[in-house]
Amino acid sequence: MARDVSDSTPVASRDELVAWFEAGSKPQDAFAVGTEHEKIPFYELCHSAVPYEGKPESGLGGVRALLEGMRDRLGWSEICDGLNIIGLYDDGGGAISLEPGGQFELSGAPLKTVHETGAELDRHFAALRKVAEPSGVKFLALGMNPKWRLDEIPVMPKQRYAIMRRYMPKVGTRGLDMMFRTSTVQANLDFSSEADMVKKLRVSLALQPVVTALFANSPFTDGRLNGLLSARSQIWLDTDPARTGMLPFAFEDGMGFERYVDYALDAPMYFVKRGETYVDVAGQSFRDLLAGRLPGMPGERATLSDWANHLSTIFPEVRLKRYLEMRGADAGPKPMLLALPALCVGLLYDGAALDQACEMVRPWSAAEREALRRDAPRLALDARIHGRTAREVARDMLALARAGLARRARLDAQGRDETHFLDPLDRVLDEGTEAERLIEAFRTRWAGSVDPAFVACAY
Repeated sequence: MARDVSDSTPVASRDELVAWFEAGSKPQDAFAVGTEHEKIPFYELCHSAVPYEGKPESGLGGVRALLEGMRDRLGWSEICDGLNIIGLYDDGGGAISLEPGGQFELSGAPLKTVHETGAELDRHFAALRKVAEPSGVKFLALGMNPKWRLDEIPVMPKQRYAIMRRYMPKVGTRGLDMMFRTSTVQANLDFSSEADMVKKLRVSLALQPVVTALFANSPFTDGRLNGLLSARSQIWLDTDPARTGMLPFAFEDGMGFERYVDYALDAPMYFVKRGETYVDVAGQSFRDLLAGRLPGMPGERATLSDWANHLSTIFPEVRLKRYLEMRGADAGPKPMLLALPALCVGLLYDGAALDQACEMVRPWSAAEREALRRDAPRLALDARIHGRTAREVARDMLALARAGLARRARLDAQGRDETHFLDPLDRVLDEGTEAERLIEAFRTRWAGSVDPAFVACAY
């Protein structure tokens, strides 16, 4: 999450939380797409991690200097945690933030077309190159750090991450790997009503493992092959089951905002923010905060910002806020950063494509969806569901999305619609995933070393 919400409006009932979600509904002509992506900074000369304060003894700037440079170049406002700058935001809705291990995230503004997203990325990378080059910093376009051990990764000075770092080992074995070693690309999309939300959520959840397969790009850990194609996705399988997964309840009768509220109320909290202080209430219940009975803060009552911030600490494969977040993809090269929003817009914003996607996933059982989720990190497009391979499903997905984007007919200055942003996914289906190409390089021309990835997979 780029920026914690500040809204002190008190919340007294579950119904108000449901109403908060309902207020996110938008008319179709107001639909937008937001794209978020993370990237791992490293020093080009030695392929080592970039600490927050840099390496003053070597004259190398750090993550703080990157943020300050972007602030000065873009004119964006600071987000601070105490005396530390930890992010930036723009009045247009964009933001830059830090993930726990220094992953540098652009949370893109809600935009009308994927063309605009492409222009946004161009501006971001152009500014970032100007700021990073003097410090010899580049960024990895991979879904997981390929080389550094967990203890080699610097910790960013954010209070919320200190709380998560203490809590994660209590609820899974891979939570710290998730926090410090992975990076993703996400697409955020709108809904027009509760029924529209449910339809989009179900299609997106069912197909998210296929997205994982298409975008698989994390085959290395600790300098070696890890036996997976998306280690990032595999890590999520053992990261706090109370707040992750495929949300099987979303496919049950009666699904709606109320059901998701109940799920979120039962997901353990991490913190409550009051002023500039994050109070550690990890493992406690939002239901108790709502009732004024939170053990860690007796008598304190919930606010809308507490609710919004709590929702940002729940990590299912598709997350509901006042929009839907698609969370299944590894980060990758720039064309793949644009392919994800194009795929999601084509599938979900065109009525015919959405209806056909609904019919495609309707026969799948909860057990089949879960099996596909567990197989996709290892097998990617060779995983199977309901008698078909993920590759076959992905071809159908792409055909539906391409038709949906063509019907949308949002043209750029050259007269092109948004379908060309899907071309990298056609190449994945024909030639293999990014991960498979990297594995082949590792075994042949890289001679068993991951160091060439710091050149071949760098922004």
